[in-house]
Amino acid sequence: MEIIKPGINIDFVGRRKLAFGLSGLLLLVTIVSFLMHGGLNLGIDFAGGILVQVQFEKPTGPEEIKKILTPLGMGDSLVQRFGQEDKNEYLIRAEQQDLKLQGLADRVREALSKKYGKGFEVRRVDMVGPKVGADLRQKALMAIFFSLLFIAVYISGRFEAKWGIAAVMAAVLIGATLFVQTFVASGGVVALIITALVVTVGACWFLRLRYALGAIVALIHDVLITVGVFSLMDKEFTLATVAALLTIIGYSLNDTIIVYDRIRENLKKTGNKLLSGVINDSVNQTLSRTILTSTTTLVVLISLFVLGGGVIEDFAFALLVGVIIGTYSSVFVASPVLLLLPEGRAAKMPEANKAVKANNGEPAPAATANTASKAALSRKRSKKKASARRKRR
Repeated sequence: MEIIKPGINIDFVGRRKLAFGLSGLLLLVTIVSFLMHGGLNLGIDFAGGILVQVQFEKPTGPEEIKKILTPLGMGDSLVQRFGQEDKNEYLIRAEQQDLKLQGLADRVREALSKKYGKGFEVRRVDMVGPKVGADLRQKALMAIFFSLLFIAVYISGRFEAKWGIAAVMAAVLIGATLFVQTFVASGGVVALIITALVVTVGACWFLRLRYALGAIVALIHDVLITVGVFSLMDKEFTLATVAALLTIIGYSLNDTIIVYDRIRENLKKTGNKLLSGVINDSVNQTLSRTILTSTTTLVVLISLFVLGGGVIEDFAFALLVGVIIGTYSSVFVASPVLLLLPEGRAAKMPEANKAVKANNGEPAPAATANTASKAALSRKRSKKKASARRKRR
C-alpha cells in the first residue's frame, strides 16, 4: 500500500534546525516540569506504601473516606476517583513510612464496613515496603540504561562494522560507571546513570560512531520527553510505565534502523551526491512505511487507552506519547545527527564531495565551480563530435 507518491522529495534535512529547536523546547519544558513538581509522581511500586481500590454501591466522596481512615493513621492518604463517575470506584493511596503494612488491608476493610456495611467491594490491594520500592526503582533505571548501552554497541557493529571500537566503548563505559559507583556513592543510581549516558554519547562522538550516536541521542530524546509528559500531567510513574518506556525504546529503534539501512544502501550506489542529500532521499523513500506503521500502531493504542479501563490507561498513554515522539525522532533527530560528525560529512562519498563546508554540509564554491566547468567542457566536446559526424555525412 502506497500513501506517499514515489519520488516525493520533502527537505527533512533542510528543516533540521527547526526540528532541533522544537526538541530543545520540549526538553526544556521537561526540565522545568521536573523542577516545579520536585521530580516524578512515583507510584506505590517505587515509593512504597499501600494502594487499595474500592468500589461502593452508593455514591460517596473522598473526604468521607479519609475521615473513616483517620483512626488508622491514614488521614493524609490520597483518595481519588478511579474510572467512570457512575461506577463509584476510588483509589486509596498511603505512603506514610511509619505505617505498619502487616494486616493493614484487613484494618481498612474493617473500618469501611463500620460505615458502609456490605455496600462496598475491595477490588485490589497492593502493598510495597519502602526498601522494596527503592530496590525496584534502582532496577528499573538500570534496565533502561543497559538497554541503551547494548543498543549503542549493536548499532556500531551492525552499521559500521566496528565491533572492536564498540567493545572499547563498552569497556570505557563500564570503567566510568564503576569509578562513579566507588567514589561518588552519595550521588546514588541517578548520578550513576547520568554519568554513564554522558560517557556513552561522548565515546560515540570521539570514536566517530556516527550511527550509534544518532540512535542513542534519539532514544534518550524519546525517553526524556515521554517522562516529561508524565511529569507535566502529574501522572503516576509505575512499573507499567517503565515497561512502556522499554517498549518505546524498541519501537523507536526499529524505525531508526529502517532509515539507517536505506541510508547505507544508498551510500553504496550513490553518485556525486552529498551525504545530506542521501539522508534526505532515504527518509523520503521510507516515509510511506513509517507513516503506515505508526498509524496502525496508534489505532491499537487509542483503542487500549479508551476501552482498556483504568488499570492499563497510563501504560497505553505512555505508549501513545512514545510512538508519536519516536516517529518524529527517527525522521528529524536520528538521521540529521549523522551530519554532526566531521567524518559523517564526507564518509563513503566520492572525491568531489570531500570539499564540503564544515559549517552546514553544503559544497564549497571552489568544488562547485570545478564541477560546473568540467560539465561545460564535456558538453562542448560532445557538440564538436556531433558536428564532425554531420559533416562526414
